[in-house]
Amino acid sequence: MAKKTTDPGANKPVEKKAAKAGTAAKKTVAAKTAEKPAKAPVQKNKASSRTEEASPDPIKHEMKNVEVYSRFTDFDSGLFKSGKHYKLYEKLGSHVVEYAGVIGTYFAVWAPNAHYVSVVGNFNGWDRSSHSLFPRWDGTGIWEGFIPNVGNGEVYKYFVNSTNGQDLEKADPFALRWEVAPRTGSIVADTYYEWKDEHWMNTRHNHNSLDKPYSVYEMHLGSWARSPESPDEFLTYSQLADKLVPYIKEMGFTHVEFMPIAEHPYYPSWGYQVSGYFAASSRYGTPQQLMYLVEKLHEAGIGVILDWVPSHFPGDAHALYNFDGTHLYEHADPRKGFHPDWKSYIFNYGRNEVRAFLISNAIFWLDRYHVDGLRVDAVASMLYLDYSRNAGEWEPNIYGGNENLEAISFLKEFNEAVYSNFPDVQTIAEESTSFTGVSRPVYAGGLGFGMKWMMGWMHDSIKYFSADPVYRKYHHNQITFSLIYAFTENFMLPFSHDEVVYGKGSMLGKMPGDEWQKFANLRLLYSYMFTHPGSKLLFMGSEFGQGTEWNFQRSLDWYVLEYPNHQGIKEVVKALNHLYREEPALYEKSFQWNGFEWIDGGNANDSILIYERKGNEEVNDLVIVLNMTPMPHFDYRVGVHTKSKWVEIFNSDDEKFWGSGMKNGKPLDTELVNWHGREHSIKITVPPLAAVVFKKHKDIPVRYELK
Repeated sequence: MAKKTTDPGANKPVEKKAAKAGTAAKKTVAAKTAEKPAKAPVQKNKASSRTEEASPDPIKHEMKNVEVYSRFTDFDSGLFKSGKHYKLYEKLGSHVVEYAGVIGTYFAVWAPNAHYVSVVGNFNGWDRSSHSLFPRWDGTGIWEGFIPNVGNGEVYKYFVNSTNGQDLEKADPFALRWEVAPRTGSIVADTYYEWKDEHWMNTRHNHNSLDKPYSVYEMHLGSWARSPESPDEFLTYSQLADKLVPYIKEMGFTHVEFMPIAEHPYYPSWGYQVSGYFAASSRYGTPQQLMYLVEKLHEAGIGVILDWVPSHFPGDAHALYNFDGTHLYEHADPRKGFHPDWKSYIFNYGRNEVRAFLISNAIFWLDRYHVDGLRVDAVASMLYLDYSRNAGEWEPNIYGGNENLEAISFLKEFNEAVYSNFPDVQTIAEESTSFTGVSRPVYAGGLGFGMKWMMGWMHDSIKYFSADPVYRKYHHNQITFSLIYAFTENFMLPFSHDEVVYGKGSMLGKMPGDEWQKFANLRLLYSYMFTHPGSKLLFMGSEFGQGTEWNFQRSLDWYVLEYPNHQGIKEVVKALNHLYREEPALYEKSFQWNGFEWIDGGNANDSILIYERKGNEEVNDLVIVLNMTPMPHFDYRVGVHTKSKWVEIFNSDDEKFWGSGMKNGKPLDTELVNWHGREHSIKITVPPLAAVVFKKHKDIPVRYELK
C-alpha cells in the first residue's frame, strides 16, 4: 500500500470538501484594499479550552465566525514550553478539519506578547475585527480557533496588535504554502501525497551510511535549466524531474543537494534568507510537485539533501522579525541577535519555543518530504559570539570565552533529534573553523553531525591548482597537508557554489595554462578529489567545465557541451563517479586513517603524488598516481606491496576525455625491485597533467569502459 503523508485530522475526503468550501467562501468577499482597517477592538473572547472541543450537535449548533477549538493537549503545551515538541507542524499553522459537520480551517499561532490576534484574508475582506482568535489559558502564548467554510487555497495573514501598541500583519510561520514573491500572503494548504518510494525508504540506509559512496550534485533550482522558449520563467518541480533525474543518473552522482528551497522573499539571496520555513518555494510549484520530484529521484536510486538555514533570517516586515511586536524569534541583544555580514537576524537559541520551532522544521522536511539529509548552512557563524565582530561588539559567555553555548547546545539537540527519529539520514555541517568534534557523536562530546565540509582542503587545492605547474614544486605542502588532519572529522570535499560567484570565476577559469592545459588541470583536480579520502560535492555546471561564473538569473551554459573539450570534462566526471561507486577502496574506509597510505608524498621536484586507497579487503586496494605538471614520464617506477599484474583502470588523459591519449595499455608485471620502501615495484607511463589509477589485474571487470 502506498504510504500517505497528510496532516493529522485532515484526511483525503476532508480535503476535497475543503477545496469547495474555500471556493464558496470567496463569493461575497471584496479584494484586499490598500487602506488599513480601523484598529482592532480589545480582545474579549474567552480563553480556549484545555483540549480539543467535542463536536456539538450540527443540527442545534449555530456556527460563529470563529469557534473555540484546539488541537493542543496539556502534554503538547508542556512539550512546547520546554522546547521538546519536535512536531509542532502538526499543531501550529493552518489545518483543514471538520467540526460540527462543517469543513473549515483551524488556525494556531504563537504570539505571547500580543494583545489581540485575528485572521485576515480574502475570505473576510481583510477585516481585522471579524475573525479574532482565542488565547490559550495555559501560558503558552498560543492563539487559536476554528473558522468555518475556509479551505485549501485561501490566502491569509495574522493581524497582531501587540501589548506595546504595534499593529502588524504577519505571514504564518508554519504555513505550508506561500504566495509567489513578491506577494507575501500565506496559503491554506496540505502535504497530502500518495508516496511510491517505499523501496528507497526501506533500503536507504544502504545509500546514506558512512561506508558507502556519497557523491553529491549541488544545484540551484532556478538556474539549473530553463525553458528555451521562455528563458525568464522557472521550470516547475515536475518539469525539473523530467530533465534532472535522468541527467543525475547518467552522471553517476549518488545524491542531489538543493540549495534552500524553503520560501524566501528575495530571489538573489539564493534561498538563504528564509521567511517561510515550512513552505516549499511557490516559484517552482506546489508541495505535491516537489514531492513528485523527490519521489522520482528516489525511484532512480538518488538521495535528496536540502540546504537548511537555522542560522539567521531576514528582517522583512511580514515574516519572523518582530513577530508579535517583540524580539520573539531573534535574540533581543543585537550583539547576539543581528548578523553584521548579512544584515539579518539571529535566532534566540536559548529560548525553548524557538528551539522547538527549528527542530520541528528539520523533522518536517525529513518526515513530510522524505528527504535524506540536511546540509546545515553557516554553522561557524552560530558557534562563535565574535563571528564577524570587532572587539566591543560581542559579549563573552559565562566562562569568558567566545563560544556561543546556547547555539552549541541547540546543534547537539538538533542532531540527537534528527538521528533518533531518522537514523538512516545524514546531517552535514558547513563549518569552516577548527572547532573540535563537529562530526563526532554528542555522547562523545561532539556536535553530532554526520559529516563536515572540508573547507581547508578546498581552499588549499584551489590555491595549488591555480598556480602555474612550473611553480607547484614550491607549494607541494599545500596539496599534501590535508592528509595530516583528514581523519579528524568525517569530511566532505566541496567544490560548491561559493567558489564560482562574486568574481571568483568558474572552476575552469581558475586553471592555469593554455586551453588544453586548463582542461587537463580541471580533469586532474576532479580526479584528485574523487581519489582523496572523504565524500564528494560538486556544484552544477562545474561537471562540464562551464567557462563563465555562475549566474543565478539564467540557465547554465548547456550549449558548451557541443564542444569536445567540455564534453570531455563531463565524461571524466561521469567516469570518476562510476569508479568511485564501483571500487570499495574509495569509500569503505573513507573516514578512517587505515583507508589511505602514502607511497610517495614527497616528490616535490617532479610534483608527483602516489598513494594507495584501501578497502575492507586487500584485493580491492588501488594505487593512484597524480602528475601535477605537463611533463610526461616513462618507465616511472612505483613501489607496490604484492607480486601481481597491475592494470590501469582509469586515466584522465584518455582521448575520450579530450586528453592526449598517453596510457598504460597492457597489464604491468611487478618486478622484485625494492622501491618506495616496498619489496616489489612496477614501471609505468605517467601522462602529463593527469591521474592514473591501477588495480590488480585479476580483479578488473570490463565495467569501466565508457559507452
